[in-house]
Amino acid sequence: MWFKQSYITLKCVGLAVSMLAYASTAVAADGAVVAKTPRPFDPMSVQIAQASPTARPAVTGQQVDLDALIKAAKAENAVTFYSAATENVAKKIADGFTAKYGIKAQYIRLGSAAQQQRYAAEADGGNFAADVLFIAGNAAAFAEDGIKKGWMESVSDAGIPAIRSGEYPPRFLRGTTAVVQIAPWAIGYNTENVTGGDVPKVWKDLVNPKFKGQLIIPDPASSDAYLDLWALLLDRYGESFFADIRVNNPRRFPSGVPGTQALGAGEGAIIAPVVSAQVLGLRAKGAPVAVSIPDMTTGVEIQLIMTNRAKAKHPNAGRLLAHYVVSNEGNRVLNDEPGSISIYDTSQLPKQYEAPKAGTAARKDQIAKLLGFQ
Repeated sequence: MWFKQSYITLKCVGLAVSMLAYASTAVAADGAVVAKTPRPFDPMSVQIAQASPTARPAVTGQQVDLDALIKAAKAENAVTFYSAATENVAKKIADGFTAKYGIKAQYIRLGSAAQQQRYAAEADGGNFAADVLFIAGNAAAFAEDGIKKGWMESVSDAGIPAIRSGEYPPRFLRGTTAVVQIAPWAIGYNTENVTGGDVPKVWKDLVNPKFKGQLIIPDPASSDAYLDLWALLLDRYGESFFADIRVNNPRRFPSGVPGTQALGAGEGAIIAPVVSAQVLGLRAKGAPVAVSIPDMTTGVEIQLIMTNRAKAKHPNAGRLLAHYVVSNEGNRVLNDEPGSISIYDTSQLPKQYEAPKAGTAARKDQIAKLLGFQ
C-alpha cells in the first residue's frame, strides 16, 4: 500500500515538472520563441521531489527556454549589433558568440552619440539594422524613448534566459537596460613627458600649471558618458575647478581614440577623461603612455538595449546574443581586457566609485561652456 501511494505521488510530481516546461515557452506564428511565465509549484510537491533521489530537478523551464531559443536563433543564422566598446572588445564578443553557437555575428563600432543618431535615423525609416545595442551614457533614457516609439523592448521583459534564471546580478538591471561592462574613468599620460611626482593621481591634478597647453580633452559632445564624469566633478569641486582647467588651455579632440593617439605621439602630456583600455592598447604597441585611475571617479557603464522583437531582423539571435553577454561566461569574455570590469566581479572598482547619475545629458551645454568649448 505504501509503495503504491509513493509511486502515485512521484508520478504527480513528474507531471508537474512536465507542465512547467510546457508552460515556459511557446512559438509565435512568425517563428519567434516567446517566453511565458511558468506556473508555480505546489510547495509540498517540491519538497517530495527534492527528497527523492530518483526524481528529476524541480526547475527545468529555464533550460527548455534556452534550448528553444538556440534552435530558433540558429534558424536565423545571423545577428547584428552596434557597439560603443573598443574594436577589439566588439570583435571578441562576435567571435566568442559565433564559436559557441555557430551563428554569424557582425557589428559596427560607433561611439554612443553617433550610435544613437544612426539607430534613430534608421528606425524612423523603418530599417532596424541592429538587433542589439551596446551603448553608454544616457542609455536608459534612449531606451525608454525607443520603447515608447515601439522601436525597442525592455531588457527585463525580453525573456533573456540568464536574466530570467537569476544568473545575471539583478542590481545591474536598469529596467529598460542592463549593465554589461564597467570601465572607470581615468587619466592617461605620456611617460616621457610626465614622471615622478607630476604623475596625476586625482582629478585636481589636471590643473597643474606644468600641463598648460598639454592637456587633451575628448569632446564631451561625442558621448554622453563623458558628461557623467564632468558632472560628478562639477558637483564635487564647483565651477572654480573648471576655471582652473581653462587656465591650462585644454585642447579638444573629437573623441578619446584620436586623443589617445595624439598622447602617444607626444602631442600632449595628459588626456582626461579616458578609459584604461584605450591607453593600455596603445601601450601594448610600444607607445610611451600609462594610465592612472583616481579613487574618486565614475565610469563608462556600457548597457544592453534590445530592438523590439516585432521589428528586429533577427529577434531570436539577438536575444541569444544578449543572453551570452549577460551570462557569466560571455560577460567575462566581454571584459577580458585590462581596465574593464565584469559585473560578476566588481572587486577591482576604485574605492570611491560612483555609478553615473541620470540626467547628466541635460548639462551638456553648461559643461561645454565651463570647459571653454563654447
